[in-house]
Amino acid sequence: MTIQTLIDSGLFRSVVAGSTDKQIEKIFCCDLLSIAMSKAPEHGAWVTVMGNRNTLAVASLTDISCIILAEGVSFTEEDLECAREENIAVFTTPLPIFDAALAVHNLL
Repeated sequence: MTIQTLIDSGLFRSVVAGSTDKQIEKIFCCDLLSIAMSKAPEHGAWVTVMGNRNTLAVASLTDISCIILAEGVSFTEEDLECAREENIAVFTTPLPIFDAALAVHNLL
């Protein structure tokens, strides 16, 4: 599935589209940045509650396909601008992490 497919699904609010043709093949749930740096899969959808700039840095390092901020968490406008500059797709949802990941899993 692509980022555009996730946008079109309407499951989450898209706040930064990123590269809409980028593939999503896996789901990754993690709130520890040190673990995410070493284990986040390429072409993954990262579901987390870590809404800070360091999350964007890890996403850039790991080539994750998108970040889905769960539990109503959001980035600041400055962080969203950074996501736009780095071309990182960002979604938000009020859903808990597990439910958000399950929704992506059901689309895959």
